[in-house]
Amino acid sequence: MRKLWWILIVVLALNLGAAAAQDVVGTPGADGIGDPFYPLLGGGGYDVQHYTLDVDVDMEAERIDATATLDITALQDLSAFNLDLYRLEVSSITINGEAATFERDARELNITLPTAIAEGDTFTAVIEYGGEPNPIREASLGGVGIGWNFERDFVYTASETNGSATWYPVNDHPADKATYTYIITVPAPYVVAANGVLQAMVTDGDQITYTWEMAQPMASYLATVNIDHFEVNAYEDNGVSIRNYFPASVADNATRVFATQDEMVAYFSEIFGEYPFDQYGAVLTRAEIGFALETQTMSLFGVYVADGSPQDAEEVIAHELAHQWFGDSVSPASWKDIWLNEGFATYASWLWFEHTEGPRAMEQIASNIMGYLSGDYFRQQGMTEAAISDELARIAAPGKPSENDLFNGGVYVRGAMTLHALRLTVGDEAFFEILQTYYDRFKYGNATTQDFVAVAEEISGQNLGELFDAWLYAPETPELPE
Repeated sequence: MRKLWWILIVVLALNLGAAAAQDVVGTPGADGIGDPFYPLLGGGGYDVQHYTLDVDVDMEAERIDATATLDITALQDLSAFNLDLYRLEVSSITINGEAATFERDARELNITLPTAIAEGDTFTAVIEYGGEPNPIREASLGGVGIGWNFERDFVYTASETNGSATWYPVNDHPADKATYTYIITVPAPYVVAANGVLQAMVTDGDQITYTWEMAQPMASYLATVNIDHFEVNAYEDNGVSIRNYFPASVADNATRVFATQDEMVAYFSEIFGEYPFDQYGAVLTRAEIGFALETQTMSLFGVYVADGSPQDAEEVIAHELAHQWFGDSVSPASWKDIWLNEGFATYASWLWFEHTEGPRAMEQIASNIMGYLSGDYFRQQGMTEAAISDELARIAAPGKPSENDLFNGGVYVRGAMTLHALRLTVGDEAFFEILQTYYDRFKYGNATTQDFVAVAEEISGQNLGELFDAWLYAPETPELPE
């Protein structure tokens, strides 16, 4: 009899729970995630946990046909939400297997849920879409095309800041990090290189399907798919698994150029904390791009990197690797804090030279950079004071970058010098403990400038407000601490 009462109570509770779920009304999520520089990027009211991107690639027609499956948690009682998707055509959307209605507004894909989802509940969105990806011309990068790029007979994908929407529906902002599964089908014998770890490679007739798994959270702009006739250079040394994807035409020299990656990983793991992912490596695109990008676990480089000597490429290789800690594992909460990416990676490359060449190397780098930031470098070139003033005006205070010039030199070199000034102020022991604590506390998540300052003050026991205000926000570069 007692068991019967318990059964009745459980049944009643389940029925009440179902009734409560049906009573959820919900409101639409915000149009954007709230970034001060990109207010309409992403969307509010939800958090994507995982993307499964099943993409068939037609290399001749330069089009994709795809299914994106998104596992999502509602952050409010949710009736509708929006994703970013640029130009590609959507044929259908289901939510938990039920058809949903949707509308397009420029790059916004507005989805109305068939039934409102309660705050804290999870749901699955399946989006069928396809078309010819169109790169976005990004003003803050001088108009370079970002996103998915078909280039004759190969593909590269570089999406910082908002290019991922060119090839999949996405909450396109680093504040909403997620894990990823890629299922990419290409004509044989093409090779697909993507983020994470290669799980499977299955040949079916004249097609090959590659499955890649990115098991740790990743900001959307770091997602990458690269397709070419790559040669794979894989090895394990210093306890790190390295796999590089090089175009066959440059594979031999690229192997020499990238030979010290494992040593760099080992050194940065010592001074920052354990490498945050399962593997690391590089992919070279044959595209004539003048930049590199820290795409998570597999940094993207232009083929030009393989043209010179290992010494010529050492700085950029160290820079992109250091981003795996600072930028990838610890990502900025908003784009205005980009110095937390670029200043840290720039300083890390200087630390590598200090490690390999001795303390004098850091002293020389710091002296040269201060000459540049003070204008002395330009005076030595015979430039007028007016021209020097114009030149220095383009080097923004790293904590206040322009949204139309987000990647100006200030966030790199003055951002790095901010860290050097901090090191000189607090001493080496406290400085490296600050970096390790900051990384450990925010790994796989997001951080702000205020978060880093708080860690620095906590570890050092000093009030560092004046130092950070001067180096991050003052119009003119201050003097280094004695």
